[in-house]
Parts: sequence; C-alpha cells; structure tokens
Amino acid sequence: MIAYFDCFSGISGDMTLGALVDAGVPLSRLRRELACLPVKGYRLTSKNVQRSGMRATKVDVMIKRSSVSGKRSAKKWKDIERIITHSTLSKPIQQKGLSIFRRLFRAEAEVHGGRYDRIHLHELGAIDCIVDIFGSLIGLDILGIDTIYSSALNLGSGTIKSEHGLLPVPAPASVELLKGIPVYSSDVKFELTTPTGAALISSLAGGFGPMPDMQISHAGVGAGNKDFKEQPNILRIFIGEKTGKKNQKSGLRSQEPEESIVIIETNIDDMNPQVYEYVMEKMFKAGALDVFLVQVIMKKGRPGIKLSVLCNEDKKEALCEIILKETTSIGLRFYKAQRKILQREIASRDTKYGRVRVKKSRLGDTIQKASPEYEDCRKIAEKSNVPLWELLRTFSS
Repeated sequence: MIAYFDCFSGISGDMTLGALVDAGVPLSRLRRELACLPVKGYRLTSKNVQRSGMRATKVDVMIKRSSVSGKRSAKKWKDIERIITHSTLSKPIQQKGLSIFRRLFRAEAEVHGGRYDRIHLHELGAIDCIVDIFGSLIGLDILGIDTIYSSALNLGSGTIKSEHGLLPVPAPASVELLKGIPVYSSDVKFELTTPTGAALISSLAGGFGPMPDMQISHAGVGAGNKDFKEQPNILRIFIGEKTGKKNQKSGLRSQEPEESIVIIETNIDDMNPQVYEYVMEKMFKAGALDVFLVQVIMKKGRPGIKLSVLCNEDKKEALCEIILKETTSIGLRFYKAQRKILQREIASRDTKYGRVRVKKSRLGDTIQKASPEYEDCRKIAEKSNVPLWELLRTFSS
C-alpha cells in the first residue's frame, strides 16, 4: 500500500494524525497503541471541523497542566531515548521514532551549536510531539502503508514566536531538516510546515513530486489549528495501490514523477567568464531547477557559451529578467519540456567520522544510485585531514 501526502498547506504532526484518523485509523486503537509508551498526562481527542468550507478531522493532544508543572517535560535526548526504548511498541516503530527524534535533535544542534545529546529542545521535546510522531508511525502501520510519496512542501511565510524571540518562517530547525527537499513559500503569513512535520515527511517519504500513478482506495483530510481565508489549512493523504506499468524498452515505471518544465536558453560570446558564477548563483536563489553552460561555436567561428536554465513555469519571468539584466544577452528563447525523474530520498549514514547524508535514487522499489552529500564529505575532510576523494569513494560503497 502506498500513500501520497498532498502538502499544499504544509504539514504538521497534528495534521498528519488528523488525516490518518480521517482515512480510517480508529481513535480507540490509536490510544491503545500509544499507551505502550511510558508517557502520561495527556488526552487524545478527535472532532470534525471546517477549514475554508472543507470538512476535515482535527486531532488534538490535550496536555494536563498538572503533568508538566508549568514546564514541558522530556526535553533532552536521553529523556526521549529512554521513553522510546522502555516502551512496548514494536521494534520497527521504535527504530523509526528514534531516527526521527535523532534528526530533530541534530537539526537543533546545528542551529544552536553543540552536540545533539546536550541540546535542550523546546516544543519538540514535549509530550505532544512524542504523541504526534509515534501516533503517525502507528497510524501508518495500522493502514498497512509501506511506501510514502509527497508533494513539494508549502512553508508559509512571515515570522513565529519562540523562546529566542521572533524567528523567520521557516524555522531554522525546519531548514536543516528540509535540505535537499523541494519546498516553496506562499502569501499565508503562518508557519505551515512545522519542525515536527518536516521531520516526519523528510524521514518517511521516498520521493517528492507529482502524485504517482495509483488507484486510490481511500483518503484522509487532517486539519491544522488555524482557519485561513486564503486556502484550506488541511493535509490530504491519498492511499491506494501502485498502477504504474513497466516500459518494456526503458524499464521505467510510469509512477516515476513526470513534470512539465520550461527551458530558457541564450548564446553569449562577449561576456567576462567570471560573471557566470555570480549569475548562476543568483538564478538558483530565484528558483531555477538547474543551470548549466555548454561551449558552442557561433557564426564566423566565434567561440561562445550556451546558457541553459531549467525552471517551473511560475519562475520563468523572474529568471528571464535576471539573464537580461545580469548578462550581455540581448535575447532569449524558451520552450516547454517534460522530464521524468527517479524517486529521490536522503538517508543518513553513521560513520567513524560522523554522520553523512546519502542521496538515493529509486527506480520503482529498487535503489539505482547512492552518493554521499558533497558538503558533508568536505567538512569531514577539513576536520579529519583525510583526502576528500577517499571519503567520497568510501561513502559511495
């Protein structure tokens, strides 16, 4: 069974729980399974709500004030680890939960500096976060979902209040968790994707992009706290079976994400080559999917450069403006194209040098390629005095 998370209004822990309950997870069974965790002082509730005229299920973790004595508990890594390992949950769910929380702590450690086992989490270490994460893992298990895909994530915009004062959206911890994952912002002045939601989807999803070919058997709609005027504050989860068939010639499956993109091109033969790096960096920041240069021979035998930019339709005008403003080009050509990409995921690998992120590409259910994150290897090479090429080769095996 596969599930597709439609995160057009972001994702949070309570939205995920709501969507799973709406999709058929019995609340009574969810409560029984969560009771396997040595966590007390909360009550799990569910109700039907409206979000911009759409029905959805809102699940809340109601914390009893007496249980936290004015402060939320279990904020250190050792506290979370103890709760998980002392539970009677199945080992696979325990391991997934440990992995997700470890990523949360490491994201906070990267933001604030220091070791992850010494970091104090704020809201992330609270009872509601534990229930959100393990409730989601239990719900997915109850529904028999073994493969998850997701849309790009809507982050929202604006600022959020924290113990450190006002912070920009997305929260710094969310940025760390979402590296390498397609995201976008919107006019909604709210944190649509929370650190808990970011940790869940970045840890569980096997790929990001359009909905794969599937036969939907049921779906769930989970609600967030706020009711926006701009759009429904909901998370939709579509559940069903794969329907993609193998292409006999290429071996590709039709459920591999396929999307429409725009290719912008221009030929340049009179610009200082040092400018290209600046222009490329600026275009990536403006939303380009890819930017590359190809040497060409132009009329009268003049050597030149063909600048090519891949982007989504909504980024075309902004990128065209950058090219015309920042280069010597006096004209552009652009056209639409289709691209088919392998499902991609980022996993973590613990090594004697430290933690290294590994990018994996899947063709159907088979991992085709795996390569270590260059920046992680570069940092390790600088600290350990081990040749970079040796680390890249070691972590690729």
